[in-house]
Amino acid sequence: MVDRVLFVCHANLCRSPMAEYIARRLLAGHAVTVASAGTDAVDGLPMHPYAAELAAGAGGDPTDFRCRRLRPEHLVGATLVLTATRRQRSVCTALAPAALHRMFTLRQFGRLAAAAGPTTDPADGPVRAAVEAAARARGRLQPAPGDADDLRDPIGGTSADFRRCAEEIERSMRPLAALIGTAG
Repeated sequence: MVDRVLFVCHANLCRSPMAEYIARRLLAGHAVTVASAGTDAVDGLPMHPYAAELAAGAGGDPTDFRCRRLRPEHLVGATLVLTATRRQRSVCTALAPAALHRMFTLRQFGRLAAAAGPTTDPADGPVRAAVEAAARARGRLQPAPGDADDLRDPIGGTSADFRRCAEEIERSMRPLAALIGTAG
């Protein structure tokens, strides 16, 4: 069985597509598929040019990428949902309340994955095992202050703003990739 990671941001133009392409690179070789969507996306738009440049730099070909609006079935079918902000996590929770235990902001999950011990039962899939390990770590960590879990939106910014956002995404993804690596 293949695990699925879904990245969610506002318009599916910048943060979630960059996360999708970074995750593909970091999780290559694992039985994991990645996708993205936006809470307020307009279906069919291309990725923002700065984000496309960074996605290509991550080894992907963003030419055929098209934005898609988040739908409940995307959330229900995902093993792990990582949002750019707490607001988007709330929208996801409203759309698919039963999937709440699999929804985190990207930065929150990065902190939890970094604090988690090795996964215990990868038989159900490496991402499921990582989610369970991160959930166990949640009880040992202090809550993050204010908007520390939110990934700043680079839209309207410079290419350097997009690069900083992509670097933050990668920093948050590395503990997840390491945790999945321990699961097999």
